[in-house]
Amino acid sequence: MMGSKPRVLVFSLAYLPFMGGAGFAIKETTDRLGGDFEFDLITYRFDSSWSRQERVGNINIYRVGRGKDTKEYYGRPAAKTLYVLQAAWLAHKLNRQNHYSLAWGMMAAYAGMAALFFKWLNPRVPFLLTLQEGDPEEHILKRVGPYYPLWKKIFRRADFVQAISNYLADFGRRHGAKCPIEVVPNGVDVSIFTQEYVLEDLQKLRASLGIAPQDKVVITTSRLVPKNAVDILIKAIALVRKTTPNVKCLILGIGKDEEMLKNLARDSGLEREIMFPGNILHKEMPKYLKISDVFVRASRSEGLGNSFFEAMAAGLPIIGTNVGGIPDFLRDGETGLFVKVEDEKDLAEKILLLLRDEPLRQKLIRQGKEVAVRDYSWDIVAERMAEIFNNLAQQKTG
Repeated sequence: MMGSKPRVLVFSLAYLPFMGGAGFAIKETTDRLGGDFEFDLITYRFDSSWSRQERVGNINIYRVGRGKDTKEYYGRPAAKTLYVLQAAWLAHKLNRQNHYSLAWGMMAAYAGMAALFFKWLNPRVPFLLTLQEGDPEEHILKRVGPYYPLWKKIFRRADFVQAISNYLADFGRRHGAKCPIEVVPNGVDVSIFTQEYVLEDLQKLRASLGIAPQDKVVITTSRLVPKNAVDILIKAIALVRKTTPNVKCLILGIGKDEEMLKNLARDSGLEREIMFPGNILHKEMPKYLKISDVFVRASRSEGLGNSFFEAMAAGLPIIGTNVGGIPDFLRDGETGLFVKVEDEKDLAEKILLLLRDEPLRQKLIRQGKEVAVRDYSWDIVAERMAEIFNNLAQQKTG
C-alpha cells in the first residue's frame, strides 16, 4: 500500500525470552527502527509456556512448534528441522495478508533455510541473509554434512548478504553467494556501557563477590562453550597467580561447559579465586566490567564478538585471538593485545603485561573506547541496516 511502512519478515530460530547474540542483534536493530518499518518474526517455541503470538518491543512474534523446555535448543535437532518447515509455511500464509517488503534470515542455518524455502514459495520477496556464525567453519560443514548442496542454496538464492565481519563476508562468498555483500557489524549500546557508577556501589559489588580492595580482576563475558576457550583462561589465571597472587577472575555467562569449567577451577586450586556469577542481566553487566581491570576472550573461533565492544566501551583493555572477525577491530598494541590460540602461557604473559604496564593499559583503554563508540554504536549499525532494508524493499516495488 502506498505510503505505508515497509514490512520486514524475520526468521530467527531463537528469540526472546531465550536468545543469543543473533537474537540480540535483531532486538537492538528493531528497537531503533520501529518508526520506519513494521517487523514480524517467526521463531521456535522452545517452552510450551511461551505464547504462540505476542508483541514485544517493535516486533510481532510468532512461535511455531510445541516446545517442552529450553533444553530442546541444545538437544533436539529434529525439532529445529521441523521449525524450518513450519516457519516457512506460516510465513507463506502471513505473506498473503501482509505483503512483505523483504524476508530477513538470521544466519545460514535453520532460520536461513526457512527463509530459503519461503523464497522458493514467494520469489518476488527479496531475501536478506545475515551471517552471524561464530563456530569454526569445519564444525559448520561437519554439521551440514550431506545436506551441503541444499545448504549452499541459502547463499545462492539470497538477494543481499549482510555479514558482521570481513571473515564472514569471505565465508559467504566461498559457499556460493553471488549477490552484493556488505559488512555491517554488531554493536554496543554506548549509553549503557559508558555510564559511570557511584564508587560506593562498585565497592559493594566487589565485596559481595569476595574481591578485596587490593585485588586485580580479569573478566570474560561469554557463553560457556568450547569455542570461547574459557578453559584456556582458567589455566592462564593459574599461571598468573604464581607470581601475582592477588589476581581474581570473573566468568560471566552460562552454557554446556559450565560444570566442566567449575571442576577445572576447583582442580586448579582456584575455587574461590575464579568466580562464576552466572547469567547476569545485560543492563547489569557494565557494573561488573567497571570493577575489573582486564577483559579476555581467547576465542578458538569468532564471528565478531559483541563482548569485546562492550568491554572497550566500558573502559577495559582487551585481549583476544587473531581469529574470525576479531582482527576487524583489534589492532595489536593499539586497541588491544593479540594472544595465541590454545596458549595459556602466552595469555598469562599478556595479562601480566597489562597489570604491570600502566601506560600501555591506558593507551589501549583510550583507543579501544574511541573505536567502540565511533564505529560500533548500535545507533550507527541500525542506520546502515535501515538503508539495506529500504534498498531491498524498493527492489520489490521497482
